[in-house]
Amino acid sequence: MASFIIEGGRRLTGEIVPQGAKNEALQVICATLLTSEPVRIKNIPDISDVNNQIRLLEDVGVKVTRNAPGDFTFQADEVNMEYVQSDEFLARCTKLRGSVMLIGPMIARFGRAMVAKPGGDKIGRRRLDTHFLGIQKLGAKFDYDIRRGVYDIHAGRLCGTYMLLDEASVTGTANIIMASVLAMGTATIYNAACEPYIQQLCHLLNRMGANISGIASNLLTIVGVDSLHGAAHTVLPDMIEVGSFIGMAAMVGDGISIKNVSYDNLGIIPYTFSRLGVQVLRHGDDLFIPRHDHYEIDSFLDGSFMTLSDAPWPGLTPDLLSVLLVVATQAKGTVLIHQKMFESRLFFVDKLIDMGAQIILCDPHRAVVVGHDHQIRLRGGRMTSPDIRAGIALLIAAMSADGTSRISNIEQIDRGYENIESRLTALGACIKRVEE
Repeated sequence: MASFIIEGGRRLTGEIVPQGAKNEALQVICATLLTSEPVRIKNIPDISDVNNQIRLLEDVGVKVTRNAPGDFTFQADEVNMEYVQSDEFLARCTKLRGSVMLIGPMIARFGRAMVAKPGGDKIGRRRLDTHFLGIQKLGAKFDYDIRRGVYDIHAGRLCGTYMLLDEASVTGTANIIMASVLAMGTATIYNAACEPYIQQLCHLLNRMGANISGIASNLLTIVGVDSLHGAAHTVLPDMIEVGSFIGMAAMVGDGISIKNVSYDNLGIIPYTFSRLGVQVLRHGDDLFIPRHDHYEIDSFLDGSFMTLSDAPWPGLTPDLLSVLLVVATQAKGTVLIHQKMFESRLFFVDKLIDMGAQIILCDPHRAVVVGHDHQIRLRGGRMTSPDIRAGIALLIAAMSADGTSRISNIEQIDRGYENIESRLTALGACIKRVEE
């Protein structure tokens, strides 16, 4: 176990480059299982969740070549399906939520997949129904071993069909797409997620020889093909990290440039920060966040106070609500943060309240933040990171606070943010990693 010791009150300045997108990387790495030919992927982030996913593929027999930092070639020409059924493999799956995305490519190419209930953030119930129901519609059979806690999925060649997803699940949509590309006939997926991660997965699969249309919409049409071949792909910048840096710059920045953000793939994120009064200036594909000694929360046109809530793309990603909540603590005005998707993701606000923030936690999904307008500084304190996104939000709060803070369980932050302390130290932060 490790902790961060943060000296608050340091102003940050300079340039920072976002890492590759974690969620996209997890998907496209799994897609390499769909062909026996080499697939080269660049801009893969060096974070624990992605590194664990790569090791999992290596364990099942995928050849992984590290060409350069963030640049990997994967070749799945000798996959060991016996190992996929082993207790060792299944135990690994329980520790990594991304393991669930092995189901689609494995059932499509090999006719069998096994997976234990996956791990990940402790942010409430995260059901797998969308994954399973979609793949079942393609013809797969699911058996659940209660004693082992294992799903055994098997099928002959899958058959394309029409399906209306019960929710626009990103990982569920990814799994169903990967299962459909080698199916017989045509699969039509309605209410599909259409996040940039999904768009990127579809573009890679089309370069590999798939036939996917409707990309960037919630209605995908996939005409199955007999086989896929090798291709090359570059992962987008991580829009969640970009949003985290915008929030950080607003709270403790003295003028920060965020480079190469792929602005057109940020969606509503810059606009959402502007609703809190944060200036986000675009310069080509870069962003500049000036120093903010004061920023004021908008109200709606009818005068009612602002509500920020998550929604499927192109709505606001739920992964940024924790950061937005922290930024609001030093704004002028009041905002309601409504986290619709996960019932435990706002429980970290008790740590912010201990630091002096004025927040009312209405229920597991809603919190009202009354901004201090920099009249009252947060106080440093001791806290624990419950998940990736709450972890980075607490780090931002600690950087803006008076005094020294200690954040434990920073392995959660490491799962989603690459070398975060050294990158922020280069901007002027004072963050030290210590072993407990």
